[in-house]
Amino acid sequence: MAETWQEIVFSIIALVMALAGVRVVTTRNVVHAALYLVATLMGAAALYIMLFAEFVAWVQVLVYVGAIVVLMLFGLMLTRAPIGTGDFDNDQRLIAALVAAALFGVTSWIMVHAFAGQNVEFAREVGTTSRDIGREVFTKYVLPFEVVSVLLLAALVGAIVIARRDLGIQGTPEETS
Repeated sequence: MAETWQEIVFSIIALVMALAGVRVVTTRNVVHAALYLVATLMGAAALYIMLFAEFVAWVQVLVYVGAIVVLMLFGLMLTRAPIGTGDFDNDQRLIAALVAAALFGVTSWIMVHAFAGQNVEFAREVGTTSRDIGREVFTKYVLPFEVVSVLLLAALVGAIVIARRDLGIQGTPEETS
């Protein structure tokens, strides 16, 4: 009976995350997209709680929901991007849908064949203390950790460059005189 409840809760969370993820990329309002992103990231934190990884769930909430969404909203305010609805439509909608469907198909095929016939063990003993997680992040997952940090830095620098261009600032006072 416990597995049935876990599957039901997982299905509900996965459905909410999928719908919110679709709305992130389909909504025309940037603030609404940020809020849908929050819903998606909170769903990921709920999945971590289902896996009995409370520490990772709180890190998910603090780092991703807190820091990344604040960074995104800060970038929107800094670049003075249009917040309301705008006419951003173009003639590449069909190509984008075909590429997205192909990517989804290939990814699904890879996942199905990579894990065919395997059962996922949710109740296995894994270290969830901060020491165990720190050891894993900074040994096994150090490259993805650093890639994410460089990506966030590039996003912030890009927002500043766009904001400077919008404000008409060409360079430092020494460069303009």
